[in-house]
Amino acid sequence: MPRMKVMDAIVKLMENEGVTHVFGVPGAAILPLYDAMREAGTIEHLIVRHEEGGTHAADGYARATGNVGVSIGTSGPAGTNMITGLYTAMADSIPIICITGQAASPVLHKEAFQAVDIVEIAKPVTKWAVQVKEAAQMPWIFRKAFQIAREGRPGPILIDLPIDVQKQEIEYEPAFDEPLSVARPEPNNARIRKAVEMLIAAERPMILAGGGIILANAAPALAALAEYLQIPVTPTLMGKGAFPEDHPLYAGIVGIQTQQRFANAIFLESDCILAVGARFADRHTGAVDVYRSDRKFIHIDIEPTQLGKVFEPDLGIVADARLALQALLTQAQAMTPARQPHAWSERVQELKGSLQRRDDFDEVPIKAPRVFRELNQFFDPDTVFVTAIGLYQIWSGQFQTTYKPRHYMVCGQAGPLGWEVPACIGVKMAWPEKQIVGVVGDYSFQFLMEEVAVASQYRVPFVLVMINNCYMGLIRQAELPYQMNYQVELGYETHDGNDIGIDHCKVMEGLGGLARRVTEPGKIQEALAWAVQTSNDQRLPVLVEVITERVENAAMGPAINAIKEWHPLPEESATELVSA
Repeated sequence: MPRMKVMDAIVKLMENEGVTHVFGVPGAAILPLYDAMREAGTIEHLIVRHEEGGTHAADGYARATGNVGVSIGTSGPAGTNMITGLYTAMADSIPIICITGQAASPVLHKEAFQAVDIVEIAKPVTKWAVQVKEAAQMPWIFRKAFQIAREGRPGPILIDLPIDVQKQEIEYEPAFDEPLSVARPEPNNARIRKAVEMLIAAERPMILAGGGIILANAAPALAALAEYLQIPVTPTLMGKGAFPEDHPLYAGIVGIQTQQRFANAIFLESDCILAVGARFADRHTGAVDVYRSDRKFIHIDIEPTQLGKVFEPDLGIVADARLALQALLTQAQAMTPARQPHAWSERVQELKGSLQRRDDFDEVPIKAPRVFRELNQFFDPDTVFVTAIGLYQIWSGQFQTTYKPRHYMVCGQAGPLGWEVPACIGVKMAWPEKQIVGVVGDYSFQFLMEEVAVASQYRVPFVLVMINNCYMGLIRQAELPYQMNYQVELGYETHDGNDIGIDHCKVMEGLGGLARRVTEPGKIQEALAWAVQTSNDQRLPVLVEVITERVENAAMGPAINAIKEWHPLPEESATELVSA
């Protein structure tokens, strides 16, 4: 076999694994890899402004493509800066690989400059964290890393590379190397039959579609099963987009924050739940005893340890989501004719029609639901939305409509502020032909706003819509036994007299982008049209900052720690919570 620099071999291997873009920050301890990428010229690299931003960009790229995203950093703080991104990917089952440089092997135990045991630090938030100690092992470790990232419940990997190992040569023949196979577990036939029996026997069944539906590319199989058996579908927040929201069987999102009133009502009347690729997160279930009640649960997941983690299902099935749904449909076709709409379907339509919430407010300051009404009307179903964590995420989950898988990107369990801007960069690099829209809050934007400069530098166009209530602080949950008085009312007054805190429009312009501020609801769509046209024409990130009501709150169920009972929101909460 020919001999070559080990990092040249790794670049060829990454090409073979389908890597087209990587995001990172070069530094002394990782320069051999950067030199190999520069010489090859086959993988596009974007230099980010912070290693956490690089991990979130790789995360967005992976969510869009379904392939593994790659982020690179040097030794020491570069690796520790990546931990939040690794945790986010771990929590949301996103396949990324973070590659870190490391001090030379002989000095790792001598407190050398920027030498930190990043492998031990990263282990709790990765599927696998490993340091390469021998150059000859490197191709096999990288192949295994890609396999582990993709297989089962997807997730992040960290590979640490001492600089002396990076500088060595190995025998390597790219023509003799290929990706390792990824197993997709097939369901047990007996359990599939039992599941179909339970669904047929139920009077009011529902399908709970989790993020695993999207990861497995199982949306067509989900729709086919739901339509054949006429079962309403309720996605989780991570499953948003797995089932089109204009479908007659769409039953809304159940939960205590990102939810619809009609969805909670439908769920509370159900008697059998088929949960596929869902993990019963606490913001979804609320009080588990009320959530579970006397209804039957069938839980399908690719990861065996997910079954019974929150509560014991009546039937558990370990399988790939797509294979399981296809098997359920085949079994259903063998056991019963295709069903027509019936009393349960009609009840779902009745609840959807009677428990909708208003979004047509004309007040100034603008109410947040009006912003999402304008977004829903202006953008077409092929638009890709990216959003993170905070009050604006709750509004988004409650009001924003989505029709396609991988067209609503949201960081769920970890909820890192600042995720949206770098994630938008990653998504746009994966899908340059699509319109990308990031929905951000003023607080979250400021966490990683420096990544706007990356989008400006590399001409990565997307639109940011900021829901700015000029009020940085905690989500208001009045039922918590605290005063919740930690918020900061901002006091920066602009030239036009608006008290908005930081002038985000000037920040965008200072970082190379463009921006416009909106204070009246009737001018939102005009600003959106300007932003889309300008962003696409000038190939730049563009911000539409919408000034919203300062003290407005989202209609939510009781907070996690104080929940006593779980019901749809009462009509009398309509004024304060904008719930009817």
